[in-house]
Amino acid sequence: MPVHLFVGLGNPGRTYEKTRHNLGFMVLDRLAERWGGRFKPGFGPYDFLQTKTPTGKILLVKPSTFMNRSGEAVQDAVRRYEVPLSGLIVICDDFNLPLGALRLRPKGSDGGHNGLASVIQALGTSDFGRLRLGIGLRPGAGTVDYVLSRFPRKEQAAVETLVEDGADALIAAAENGFEWAMNRYNRGNIE
Repeated sequence: MPVHLFVGLGNPGRTYEKTRHNLGFMVLDRLAERWGGRFKPGFGPYDFLQTKTPTGKILLVKPSTFMNRSGEAVQDAVRRYEVPLSGLIVICDDFNLPLGALRLRPKGSDGGHNGLASVIQALGTSDFGRLRLGIGLRPGAGTVDYVLSRFPRKEQAAVETLVEDGADALIAAAENGFEWAMNRYNRGNIE
């Protein structure tokens, strides 16, 4: 049976909960809610949840290393669970995409995202799937402060839809293939 590894990027701890930079964690938390599962400490620097579906085993991983060292957790999980890179999808925020945009890609650059850069460096390749979730960037906003800020009330509905659709897109990629999921869920243009 195929093994899929979904890694949500974010920062651990209450300080960073519900911030823009933690959208990857939020999508995995949504999947855990749907499956009635709970994350547990992993054997490496991450929390994990494992489930079996009719199409294979799915592992959810939330690194506990902070964003800039996410690659350590991803590398450990890929090796420990013997996941082929074709089964890996990394989920992260993207301020180059408008709020609400969703982009599945089978490979690519880090796009200026430090978490993705860490994963690429640790794995020695950029040939793995990623799900980028648009958070936009306000003109004049400092990047670090912006990504570490919480979503204002007026953006909550868009964020809720993005998290729900992100979870759906991951399941679709596992069940129907990456290309099918891209065609079904990708929306929004790069600004």
